[in-house]
Order: sequence, then C-alpha cells, then structure tokens
Amino acid sequence: VEMLEIYNEKLRDLMTKNAAEVQMKINSSGDIGVNNIVLEAKTVEEVLHALETAKSRRCVSATKSNAESSRSHLVFTIHFTVKTPKFTRSSKLNICDLAGSERLNKSGSTGVRLEETKKINSSLSCLSPVFEALQSGAPHFPFRDSKLTHLLKDSLTGDSKTLSIICCNPLSENFNESLCSIKFGSKCSRVELKAQNQFSA
Repeated sequence: VEMLEIYNEKLRDLMTKNAAEVQMKINSSGDIGVNNIVLEAKTVEEVLHALETAKSRRCVSATKSNAESSRSHLVFTIHFTVKTPKFTRSSKLNICDLAGSERLNKSGSTGVRLEETKKINSSLSCLSPVFEALQSGAPHFPFRDSKLTHLLKDSLTGDSKTLSIICCNPLSENFNESLCSIKFGSKCSRVELKAQNQFSA
C-alpha cells in the first residue's frame, strides 16, 4: 500500500513520519514512477492501520466554510498480486479523495490558505480537459497538465474501471457548489473507458 498527498502541486509521501516531499519520474515508455515508500500489508487490519496513520499526516485546516477543510488531494493505492503455477497477474486500486473547489467569498481564505485554494482549484480544473478528451476519443490526453491528472492516468486508461462518488451539501446556501459537483460527476459518467486487455502473464 502507498499513500500520496498532492499539496500545492507537490507530492508528499504520507507513509513517512514527516510527510516528505517526493519526486515524480516518467520513463521512456511513459510510465510514472514515484520514489515513495510502498508498505507491505497482508491483512485488512494492516491496510486500515496504514490508512489511519497516513490520514493523520494529511494537511487539514479550518476555513469559514469548513472546520476541517482538506488542503490537498489524497491518493491511496493498494497493489494486488495473484500468482498461480501458470500465471502472475498484478493490479492496483486507487482511492482518490479530492479536495473540494472553494469560493473565496465563502471560505475567507487568506495568506497560506489562499495559495492552497488556488492550487486546489487549478488542479481540479485540469481534470475537465482530460475527461473531455477521453469522451471525444481525442488523439492526445492532457494528463501531464497537473500532478493529479498524471497520478490518475492509470485509473482513466487501459483496463481500468473508475467510480466517482460525489458528496453534496443539502443546505440551500451551498446550492451553487452542489450543482457544480453534480455537473462534474455527470461529465465523469459520460467517459467510456476502452479495455486493452493488458495482463502480465
């Protein structure tokens, strides 16, 4: 298992005690590599313990809109390997918790919080062009426009299956934000992933 945080467009490894910054590397074939810690976990309890430990290191701060506002995106990855005498197959599950977009007139963010807001909104805006390109079958997908889209490349291509869960606030004062989230989810649902039958054997 591994857990990465995207904070101000920088990758931080939440499996390290000080949430150290790590670098993303791309090889000649376009595969993404990150020099972070991958922790071995063989039971559900070990996975949950790793998750709780990493969550305690995530950047969270209070704003006028949210007492515990996530100031980063979170990508929790579980790697699976199945071995038999005839074949070996590997897969992974990415669980991504996106920080919500913010309206400055409501959040009241200033200083450091303001810079965080700008980075959050900027990275979220990079997702829409990727979805639009995938939906239209464009020859180029702009995954490299942000750390977030780059990390999610494997989840949006090849043999992947992707599920989007939208959380909305029922209060009428947050109607515009909820509507924006629903429209975002609708855009996600129109993307049809095409399987490429990529198995390691």
